[in-house]
Amino acid sequence: MISGTEPANAAVVARDTPATTRPHAARVGAWALADWLIPLALALVTFAVFSPALSNNFVDWDDQINLTGNEEYRGLGTAQLKYFFTTVLMGHYIPLTWLTFGLDYVQWGMNPTGYHLTSLLLYAANAAVLYLVSLRLLARATTLAGLPLRLGAVAATLFFALHPLRAESVAWVTERRDVLSGLFFLLTILAYLRMRDASGPRRYWLLAASAGAYVLALASKGSVMVLPAMLLLLDIYPLRQLSRRTLVEKIPFVVLGIAGAAAAYWAQNANAFITPLQRYPLTARIGMTCYSLWFYLSKTVLPTGLGPLYELPARVDPLDWRFLGPALAVAVITVALVALSRRWPAGLTVWVYYAIALGPIIGIVHSGLQLTNDRYSYLPALGFAVMFGGLTGVAARAAAARRLRPVIAGALGVTGAAWLIGLAVLTFNQVQIWRDTETLWRFAVDAEPDCVTCHSNLGIFLGNHGLTGLARQHFLRALEVRPDLVKTHYHLGFVEAASGNFAKAVEEYAIFLKRYPDDVDALNNSSAALMTLHRPDEALVQIQRALRLKPKHVFANTNLGYALAELGDREAALKQFRHTLELKFDTPQAWFGLVRVFLETGQLDAAHTAHGILGMISPPMGWQIGPALLTTW
Repeated sequence: MISGTEPANAAVVARDTPATTRPHAARVGAWALADWLIPLALALVTFAVFSPALSNNFVDWDDQINLTGNEEYRGLGTAQLKYFFTTVLMGHYIPLTWLTFGLDYVQWGMNPTGYHLTSLLLYAANAAVLYLVSLRLLARATTLAGLPLRLGAVAATLFFALHPLRAESVAWVTERRDVLSGLFFLLTILAYLRMRDASGPRRYWLLAASAGAYVLALASKGSVMVLPAMLLLLDIYPLRQLSRRTLVEKIPFVVLGIAGAAAAYWAQNANAFITPLQRYPLTARIGMTCYSLWFYLSKTVLPTGLGPLYELPARVDPLDWRFLGPALAVAVITVALVALSRRWPAGLTVWVYYAIALGPIIGIVHSGLQLTNDRYSYLPALGFAVMFGGLTGVAARAAAARRLRPVIAGALGVTGAAWLIGLAVLTFNQVQIWRDTETLWRFAVDAEPDCVTCHSNLGIFLGNHGLTGLARQHFLRALEVRPDLVKTHYHLGFVEAASGNFAKAVEEYAIFLKRYPDDVDALNNSSAALMTLHRPDEALVQIQRALRLKPKHVFANTNLGYALAELGDREAALKQFRHTLELKFDTPQAWFGLVRVFLETGQLDAAHTAHGILGMISPPMGWQIGPALLTTW
């Protein structure tokens, strides 16, 4: 690296011996300019490759829970700020990420392009900072300097930033937490590396800046909790500065990491997302861990067959070749890198960093439906990227020194460039599978034909859009693969009711409720089907159970009004419909029920008034009951 004093020294020498030193001064100026232009160029290239994300919509894969169906984050007022710092929605404590969503809403409303633009700008900033981090790491880990050093840092950045494994983190709005936490994670590392080269008060200011960036990273996503172990690893290699002083300087990071881990565990546990050991015992977790270690390494080298979900199987047998093969591969790699550690310490360092970075999501502590996810490679892949950059820089230096034959050097250069271009093309396409819900789940089903969740989600989308026959096919396929997943019967109940087969819908809901008798939505939907079959007594039992579990459930309250009306208790029905409207005034089904009961009890003026309000809230439902009102004029 060119220090800040070198340009001034070069200028002094230039006045004494201009003929020999002006070229050197020009080179110094060029490097200083490169310090700004290279990261900017890398950010622009990254933005361009991921730009199809700007055409993407929100998708029904957590976006509907976090954003499109969530009104509490919308704004930057006192109520929203309180929500940002207290919510653990979906098992995450991410106040800073929520703050960026609130800012998006203020700026863009519910226009998805604006949300994607924010994520893309953050990711482009990741690329710029990664270049600066790679530059310092490669300078400490190798003897590279000048052009080969910068070429290595560029290669490291492009290898990471243009890789299709990043598509999920960037193109899916919910995963804003990846790109935001990644940015502050890299800034933490950058400030830490600069601190290691500083002394006096500046050293402590940089230490404080690094710790501050770490706080922001933790507030963006909890998985960065393992950063203190990574800093310790950096002190061992490539910094080679492990001492009592450096251990003391880790204390702020360790305290923050423990706090971040506690917050992450609390958020997961509060949502009951942590997978119990009874379901997947320790032997299964070992198999899952080895599978993950091999999966992300293999997909980094050969990123084919990527998809939005790699589903956790019903049973994990560590002796099954699917898990045993990766375990053997991981063992061989580990033993080989340990044996080579004296001659090639970088290899073992990158491997240990990789395992540490995967620690929070590798499988020992597990939550969710997945065995692996593309986005989980975000931080772990940084080490592989820097290694790729180092190899590129060494090859460039050897080629410049004529230690490689021109043909070999040219072949290596073309191969490396082609690989990076190939990654960019794959990423450009991978980003587009997140265009909308249908595209996402159709792609997922093609990528993983036995993915039950993928079939179910596609079935839900098709059912919600009236394509009940196609939806039923996907739900039946899901049951064929995993007959033990009774949630599929819930979805089938919805599809059967939507297609008019209410008797079959009641049967499907009954199967689901036998396993989950306290599911309020299933109780409510089953009661609606029962009332359509004119079985109000059975429906009333389920509605009352649902309301004991969730007294303010709007649809259950509405259905109670219909059940009472069906049973002939119209006064109680009117009272119930009014109670529902107190809970949620713009509930068209409740207004429809009021109109009907008012007509049945001869309250014509009240019926006309209720119908006028219904027509404003839901014109189709107003038109549906309109003919009944015409006879009263």
